[in-house]
Amino acid sequence: MYKEHKGQQNRTYLCIDLKSFYASVECIERGLDPFTTNLVVADPTRTAKTICLAVSPAMKALGVPGRCRVFEIPRHISYIMAPPRMSLYIKRSAEVYGVYLKWIAKEDIFVYSIDEAFFDITGYLSLYGMTARELGEAIRLDVAQTLGITATCGMGPNMYLAKIALDISAKHSPDFFGELTEQSYRETLWNHTPLTDFWRIGPGISRRLAAMGIYTMGQLAAAPIEPLYREFGIDAEILIDHAWGIEPTTMAAIKAYKPRTQSFSTAQVFGRDYRPEDALIVCKEMADQLALQLVEQHKQASGISVYIGYTAHEDERELIKKSLALHRRLGPASVGSYSFGVPTSSSKQLRKAVERLFLEKCLPTRMVHRVGLAAVKVLDETAPGTQLDLLSNTQQLSEEYAISQTVNDVKKRFGKNALLRGIDLLPQATARERNRQIGGHRSGEA
Repeated sequence: MYKEHKGQQNRTYLCIDLKSFYASVECIERGLDPFTTNLVVADPTRTAKTICLAVSPAMKALGVPGRCRVFEIPRHISYIMAPPRMSLYIKRSAEVYGVYLKWIAKEDIFVYSIDEAFFDITGYLSLYGMTARELGEAIRLDVAQTLGITATCGMGPNMYLAKIALDISAKHSPDFFGELTEQSYRETLWNHTPLTDFWRIGPGISRRLAAMGIYTMGQLAAAPIEPLYREFGIDAEILIDHAWGIEPTTMAAIKAYKPRTQSFSTAQVFGRDYRPEDALIVCKEMADQLALQLVEQHKQASGISVYIGYTAHEDERELIKKSLALHRRLGPASVGSYSFGVPTSSSKQLRKAVERLFLEKCLPTRMVHRVGLAAVKVLDETAPGTQLDLLSNTQQLSEEYAISQTVNDVKKRFGKNALLRGIDLLPQATARERNRQIGGHRSGEA
């Protein structure tokens, strides 16, 4: 039996999700009903292997999963393909947040993603003279009447149970509302499968639990603790808590959390295989973008890391299918890191370090399919240890910093493609196209 109860007492949380958000926005923009219109949000300029960002509820009712690839949609289903418009989705998400603020103070809202948020409504029930369900329904109704978007809602005594009530109960309920307590969670979901339906349990953790003979939350709750800690380390505590429906973290704790260190990262998957020398051009562009981001936020990086993912050979693909080896199905890869003597935001220094790492680590006989960079141990410009060392060219670095600030100002005012380096005009370069994207998808702006 589980040890001492660690859950929160006398609190009530909601978790609200905007149903098929991107697809619903596209339907509403066209004056269509998302529940009767077959629509997918996907980029028609990419191949049929591209992933659909969303499908309408009508498509889901036909058995089409929300994140399928275009070629996986059954051919007998007719549908509208809407190109992504990330700028529009961000705008609509902000408008939804404005509706939330009519009911709940920002201190009691945690935005989990562009279409999902948590609410600590404990102090609002007496204020509005409503039950928790009535308040959740009122917020959902306000979103629907204001923006035409249907929302689903989960409710529970902690954030974990509110999320599970949303993901497993509400999304499969005709009224789009789910409610769980610790007791009802154990009574109704301890035998639920698959485990991947539960928040924070992905395929990898599910496989590791299966190797221990654990296939349900009830089995996890009853499992000996010591083997779990040997397998998962400190993360076992989270798994055990969640198996019992317990989540000690509060909204206030999340709001007060500050990470010890920061990192800025950027990555991309190529639409075709790149030769190493072509991939290096893209990495240099990405280093420039990281430098501009550091300058814009008045930060400096203590180091930089490079990731190079290769196209898998046929025998490697077979191995991946059989054993899920070679870096989580992505194929073989090389990684490297470099530490600066003094933290920097210099584009020149970042590009030089990236080029050095790339040439050291990249396998010259392999084609490159994806790359990633990360500026690590990021500090404020004024933090101790960020001052120039005796070997630095102070004037040159100051001039470069001033230029970067000017470039950021111009890009903010006239668009990211208003100023480009010569390297960005090469046929292998991707910066111009990526500048028209948000999160790797088309922004929808000219």
